[in-house]
Amino acid sequence: MEECGMGKEIREYRPGTAFPGIIGRTAGESTPAWPQPTRATPGSPNVVYIVLDDTGFGQLGCYGSPVATPNLDALAANGLLYNNMHTTALCSPSRSCMITGRNHHSNAMAAITEISTGYPGYNGNIPFENGFLSEMLLQHGYNTYMVGKWHLTPSEQESAAGPYDRWPLGRGFERFYGFLGGDTSQWYPDLVYDNHQVEPPATPEQGYHLTADLVNKAISFIADAKQVAPDKPFFLDFCTGATHAPHHVPKEWADHYRGRFDAGWDAYREETFARQKQLGVVPQETRLSRHDPDVPDWGSLSADSRRLAARMMEVYAGFLTHTDHHIGRLVEFLGEIGELDNTLIMVVSDNGASAEGGVTGTTNEGQFFNNAPEPIEDSLTAIDELGGPTTFNHYPWGWTWAGNTPFRRWKRETYRGGTSDPFLVHWPRGFKARGEIRTQFTHIIDMVPTVLDTLGIERPDVIRGVAQSPLQGISFAHTFDAPSAPTNHHTQYYEMFGHRALDHDGWRAVCPWPGPSFTEAGSPWGTPLNAETLTSLDANNWELYHIDQDVAETNDLAVDQRDKLIELISLWYVEAGKYNVLPIDSTATQRMMTERPQITEDRTRYTFRPGTQTIPRASSPRILNRPHSVTADVEIPSGGAEGVLLCEGTDVGGWSFFLQGGKLRYVHNYVRRAVYRVESAESVPEGRHELRFEFEPTGKPDIAGGKGAPGRAQLYVDGSLVGEEDFPVTTPVTFQPAGMTCGANPGSPVAGDYAPPFRFTGVLHSVTVDLSGELITDMQSEMRVHMARQ
Repeated sequence: MEECGMGKEIREYRPGTAFPGIIGRTAGESTPAWPQPTRATPGSPNVVYIVLDDTGFGQLGCYGSPVATPNLDALAANGLLYNNMHTTALCSPSRSCMITGRNHHSNAMAAITEISTGYPGYNGNIPFENGFLSEMLLQHGYNTYMVGKWHLTPSEQESAAGPYDRWPLGRGFERFYGFLGGDTSQWYPDLVYDNHQVEPPATPEQGYHLTADLVNKAISFIADAKQVAPDKPFFLDFCTGATHAPHHVPKEWADHYRGRFDAGWDAYREETFARQKQLGVVPQETRLSRHDPDVPDWGSLSADSRRLAARMMEVYAGFLTHTDHHIGRLVEFLGEIGELDNTLIMVVSDNGASAEGGVTGTTNEGQFFNNAPEPIEDSLTAIDELGGPTTFNHYPWGWTWAGNTPFRRWKRETYRGGTSDPFLVHWPRGFKARGEIRTQFTHIIDMVPTVLDTLGIERPDVIRGVAQSPLQGISFAHTFDAPSAPTNHHTQYYEMFGHRALDHDGWRAVCPWPGPSFTEAGSPWGTPLNAETLTSLDANNWELYHIDQDVAETNDLAVDQRDKLIELISLWYVEAGKYNVLPIDSTATQRMMTERPQITEDRTRYTFRPGTQTIPRASSPRILNRPHSVTADVEIPSGGAEGVLLCEGTDVGGWSFFLQGGKLRYVHNYVRRAVYRVESAESVPEGRHELRFEFEPTGKPDIAGGKGAPGRAQLYVDGSLVGEEDFPVTTPVTFQPAGMTCGANPGSPVAGDYAPPFRFTGVLHSVTVDLSGELITDMQSEMRVHMARQ
């Protein structure tokens, strides 16, 4: 209690307890008391997660990589490097683990939110009984900030219609700046500030890049609070878009690595592996895993293929070094304000390096998701654009494999190349060890229990009235100053698209599916796994490794140690039963195309208006491979008008319906491989008009072949046909990234016909998308168009 200016003491009490003051007839006869503010324990450390995306075990300098990461290396040199940290092998699942302390199937996050299904472990709705670290720390007087990639909201709930209870501000974060989905352009990002969309503060031409913007915002969030409450601790969940595709970086950062990777991925692995042994990141007796069957020998590639692949890696390396530079700015700021020594920093990647660039790499990751890779000749024409705003580039499988040195395979698979990842801990005031390596088995579900342990905080029994589930992770804080401390996390299961594994007391069982090679399976998207096949896999296809002696999974002991293997297979099913892993679902493409419950009843007509927020892909009309129409109600002023009426996607895939040069136009960008156009024969006159685009499929899509339905594209003004073209192919599965916008094309333009945002300059009342299949049939109009072309 303190004396107030009026001579009365200030009394405080906790909400829910008895009022300790006095209530009289008048204020003079009464004694006030105030609800006690939530204050942290004096001296409580700040907590910072730095979450990298798709960064492999062998890609940071402190893990032996030739890529320069001096700022992350400095955190390792002044802290601890863990060489036995594990993730789920995919982004959303891993992120759910590191923020809740529960397994990904317990979080209903078996895979990314875009491919959720209707089973408890798979539906993408993280249960509220699995509280977030942000929600826990709020109860103890912390500020909580989320900056960067989120990817934990069900995709169908990312629109302006909400619900918002699974957005960052609904899960305990007081402030948010970043993007909700899985990836975004680093030059033209899809940004959300708190609960609403915003445009980037600058353009690429003005020097904008997302990573720099995220660091700027993180610094401003911390500074905002510290100038008011300098002793109040904070939790910052800082999640870069890097190094997930697109590998976007200013050219000079990529050029720094010019020629550095000309020797190829095999040489990278050998060089990195030797340095890992020298640094002690892997034991001296470690054997390098085999040459992956999906990765061609560098020497077998043509000169052009090697030149393209080397440049893609130069761009990636520049991207990672650029990211490290800006992380350094954040760390430097913490030092400037005197908070670095008392900040518990944990740096982690959400999974191993990514193979989503395909065997040759790509100028557009959307080609991978549509199974429509471009010929290498086409990629070569864009080699000087790689990393820039016109590409959505990703490197080849060979660099993925090399990036996970010394392990096998990569992201989305449960070999260690997918699940073993970099992990650094830095906390000068919290432990004495400096520059040491820790070998204890850890998993990202252990991060929350470790934070709570170091803060002396118990998991809350209730958050916002919801009883909380037990934590499933185990603290590893006992290892900070004890290099020989025992491992307390003994058993950990894994499952991703039917690919399964189990770690148990130094042994590891792995059951790959669809097999060791994507090429054998015929598709990177997963082959359906039926009961008969599952039984056969369990009987014949599990592999066994003694990880304590064979960290890179090089010696399969399944035959020699059959009893141990059967023990681990049985244990995998025990764990699967505990944590909602069943039913095993190996598919991915089918899950991406699965209909999910929407916040409104299903309909065939959607009406959009200008000046509104972009509609995310999961909430926008599904127009691909089906007849549909787009109709705009407009007023053309005297002198004409131009601009976008409705568009979806970006310059690496999408479509746009617009007016330009007086004419009505439509363009379809087929995953950057081709652009198809149709325009009206005459200009649209002034006045109020109904402008319409129709698409009528003339064949069936070939999803496996990466081709959407061919069809006839037609333009109408007030019901009269004014233009038509046949499109030989369209986008088969999805636009990547995507968003439907009315009255403008924010970000990168769908095609090079105009400069963004190309807002419509007339009066746009509304635009209606109709999926009913009812199309105009006007033989006279069709004849007029035909005659005009003769």
